[in-house]
Amino acid sequence: MDFKRFTGPQAGSQKYDLLTALALAGLNGSPGFQTSMLRLVALVTARYNWRNDELTVGQREMARLWSVDERTVKREIKRLTKTEILLQLRPGVRGRVAAYRLNYSEVFKLSAPHWGNVGPDFSARMEVQTPVPENTGEKVVRVDFGARAAEAVPGTPAIAETGPWSRTLARLSQTDPGLHRSWFSGLSFDSYEQGLLLLKAPSAFAAQYVLTHHLRPLQGMAAQEFHGLRRIEITG
Repeated sequence: MDFKRFTGPQAGSQKYDLLTALALAGLNGSPGFQTSMLRLVALVTARYNWRNDELTVGQREMARLWSVDERTVKREIKRLTKTEILLQLRPGVRGRVAAYRLNYSEVFKLSAPHWGNVGPDFSARMEVQTPVPENTGEKVVRVDFGARAAEAVPGTPAIAETGPWSRTLARLSQTDPGLHRSWFSGLSFDSYEQGLLLLKAPSAFAAQYVLTHHLRPLQGMAAQEFHGLRRIEITG
């Protein structure tokens, strides 16, 4: 499922509806889940970068906003990412702040049974915004990768799949389905030794294009599965 970003003339009302959906999901969950969603609503309202569609806030700042200690922040973020309400784009390593993105699909799924509690107008707006599942037939993409590797089947793979590269592809597919279909799904795993991840692309052009234009999201997702990752090389 693809979601458009919250930009344009209707962006303001759409953001309010999303925050309402987050609150609805929380209010109809367990007491612990209610607390988690209240904290998330406060964090999104205060610090979400809608232009880049990501959340980059340090744990110390989160702790101050939530009036808790940093240990509680770590537990909370772990809980939100485990339930896939938040998707981690880049880990916080080497002094950098971790980056997260709201999983709109999961927010819609959790809140949908309760839209009517707000009112018919809210339900109607949310139904319009709900994405339609992708057509499983033929797709037109920017690059023809030809035969795909066994780990790079079309569609959205599940993170539960075995193997760090399969899980990396799954994370990339969740965070940006279009980019995954067009560029990342054609990559295949070669080797990983001493912090160097070697990948193969269908062509030299595809390899160079990914390295030049899309290395940052690739490295961010791969670092979560390949511990100690220092560099990525791609051959075509």
